[in-house]
Amino acid sequence: MIFIAMKQEHVQPIPITGAIITVSTTRTKETDTSGKTIQEILTEAKISVGYYSVVPDQIEAIRLELYQALKTCNCIIIDGGTGLTHDDCTIEAIAPLLEKKIDGFGELFRMKSYEEIGTSAMLSRAIAGTIRGRVVFCIPGSTPAVTHATKTLIVPEIPHILSHANK
Repeated sequence: MIFIAMKQEHVQPIPITGAIITVSTTRTKETDTSGKTIQEILTEAKISVGYYSVVPDQIEAIRLELYQALKTCNCIIIDGGTGLTHDDCTIEAIAPLLEKKIDGFGELFRMKSYEEIGTSAMLSRAIAGTIRGRVVFCIPGSTPAVTHATKTLIVPEIPHILSHANK
């Protein structure tokens, strides 16, 4: 848990606890390099990780893990299952549950990804939003994608997002 304070009128000192949910039919906790990368980045930013799991690409399994994470964490990062294959269903599982969507997150993620990987960035369905004053990010599961999203977008802005989500 960490307390971060910036401009008082915009950002409140809110304890941040992260959760990582990796969606994959092939990875395990032992082979989940993306989940480990997210954990390392959060730890480096002094954000504790209070929940971690690996679940298959199944809507109900993803939602069950999300509900568990929401009990103790306020920054939930779900990686994987955001693509266009027949079994990718993270967006379908999470989007209907979001109370407020943070459209700019997906837009910025795709824009920054375009700078690195070109037009294939349009295939990303990355989204973010809030549920009960907590923020949920859904990002692609590749290690470069989770590094990019977590380091350049999530960590720098999470105190600001949580401050607004809890006003």
